[in-house]
Order: sequence, then structure tokens, then C-alpha cells
Amino acid sequence: MTKRFRQKFPPIYKLDLHGVQHDEVFNLVEDFVLKHQLSVPLKIITGNSDKMKKIVISVLVKHKFQYSDGDYYNRGYIDVLN
Repeated sequence: MTKRFRQKFPPIYKLDLHGVQHDEVFNLVEDFVLKHQLSVPLKIITGNSDKMKKIVISVLVKHKFQYSDGDYYNRGYIDVLN
């Protein structure tokens, strides 16, 4: 049963920004999002840094992507929707 489930849904591409310096984030996220824009949804793991989230959101707004900022229990990621 697990084998059929894996075949139905394509993998979700993830970018983990833990350990990345803030001045490198803009270019890194921009390259990742533009490279995988046809494979949305994407997940960008930011951690709880507000500055990191603002940088990621600025990239998404620049390229007109819709996004969702985490959920109620875990605010440390951003989903790129389309």
C-alpha cells in the first residue's frame, strides 16, 4: 500500500535555511524557487527567525508567488503555493 501512495504524489522539494547567513538567503531562495517553480508546492524551512522569514517573503512577493506562513503549531516554515 505504501508503494502505491508514493507513486501517486510527486515529492515536495524542500530548502532548509538553518545555518545559512542572512546575506546569502535572498539569492539562494530566488534560485530555488525559480528552478522548481513548475513543481509547486515547495517548502522553505526558515526556523523562527523573523528576519529570515521577511527575506524569504520578499523574494516570493517579488516573483508573485502565493505562500503560507507555517501553521498553528509550527511557525518555522513557509509553503510556496503557486
